[in-house]
Amino acid sequence: MNWITNYVRPKLSGLLTRKEMPENLWIKCPETGEMVFHKDLEANMGVIPGSGYHMKISAAKRLGYLFDNGEYEKLAQPKVAQDPLKFRDSRRYTDRLKDYRARTGMEDAILNGAGKIDGVDVVASVHEFTFMGGSLGLAAGEAIIAAFEKALELNAPLIMFPASGGARMQEGILSLMQLPRTTVMVEMLKEAGLPYIVVLTNPTTGGVSASYAMLGDIHIAEPGAEIGFAGKRVIEQTIREKLPEGFQTAEYLLEHGMIDMVVPRKELRGRLSQIIRLLMKLHPVEGVALQGEENGTPAAAETTMNESGSESDESGSDETANGEVPLDKAAE
Repeated sequence: MNWITNYVRPKLSGLLTRKEMPENLWIKCPETGEMVFHKDLEANMGVIPGSGYHMKISAAKRLGYLFDNGEYEKLAQPKVAQDPLKFRDSRRYTDRLKDYRARTGMEDAILNGAGKIDGVDVVASVHEFTFMGGSLGLAAGEAIIAAFEKALELNAPLIMFPASGGARMQEGILSLMQLPRTTVMVEMLKEAGLPYIVVLTNPTTGGVSASYAMLGDIHIAEPGAEIGFAGKRVIEQTIREKLPEGFQTAEYLLEHGMIDMVVPRKELRGRLSQIIRLLMKLHPVEGVALQGEENGTPAAAETTMNESGSESDESGSDETANGEVPLDKAAE
């Protein structure tokens, strides 16, 4: 054994060789230019600590943040025709799909999950924006329909997280046909008396915003999210006028009555839990005040009290699948 060759030389090489550093250790805030260490950003759920800017996050992370303990059942992606129009521009459509699947590890732009939020069964459908801009095609449309069918099967609410540039041009009219198909599923869910909640993320545009993204019972948006149909530049060129400052942002839409609330990402799970329990007529989570109660005002729905002043604890056949008593049954 040569001590110099096997021990000394590797040590010297290690000291003299410059180590390659990953390029994504620091993230720059698009709004202020602030540099944030990537672990600090992940710990803050993808929100820049200083400015509050909400960075785009993956569909898998959204589902992990949403469900209890980050646990959920990933729903299978329905099989569809891969390239029905044999589309080709600078590259073949099938080659583009292969590249995006390799980058994201997903079959298409939609990820569905079924799990629980504070013990209540919920189905969630999330757009993956890094997969061809979250565009809506045959595969994405079938996946969304599968999510609605799962919600109907479980008798559970559905939460939609759109993030899309609109319909997928490589699939032409077949892509546009997903708009009425998904709209029909929204109506079926509402006819079943189940809540449909939409959380608008950045960006939500095109045909997606013109269909199921704006048909919810409740519309929530993340701060600063861009929401609209056509882009701001296209509108200005068409009407030949300058648009107002902040046009098509979540805050602008809230001010003009287009959405119900703007909720920071770190507060979103708790707010969704409150809304679902209100709409499903379930008891609020113990120790968690409903919106409005923390200010000393009664919430829109509160736990029924019996004559002695204690909570009603009726059970039996009136319990839900989650073992909870609906508020309207408890009042009886």
